[in-house]
Amino acid sequence: VQLQASGGGLVQPGGSLRLSCVASGSGFRINGMGWYRQAPGKQRELVADSTSAGSINYADSVKGRFTISRDGAKDTVFLQMNSLKPEDTAVYYCNADGLIVGAIGWETFASWGQGTQVTVSS
Repeated sequence: VQLQASGGGLVQPGGSLRLSCVASGSGFRINGMGWYRQAPGKQRELVADSTSAGSINYADSVKGRFTISRDGAKDTVFLQMNSLKPEDTAVYYCNADGLIVGAIGWETFASWGQGTQVTVSS
């Protein structure tokens, strides 16, 4: 399963960006999709994730500012980021997990996108 992320860029503090990530391939069923980020010198951290059952989690640092949403029909996940702060600057990665047809039936998978840079600076 390949993930293609887009939508990053340079924005001033207080601005907004919308990230998109679409999954492609064949023979798969997605369960969870989410966004992680990694700032220079820091570990990758969860930003937000969403399961097919509707469960959503946000990092405390983005609650009330970021919104994750999904288009199940298009295997796409979005991250609407409002009121951006300089500390939101990072490479943002999308992630997906689920089931894929393997040699002996359904197998689990977890995939990462290539990352998209978000820079919040005046």
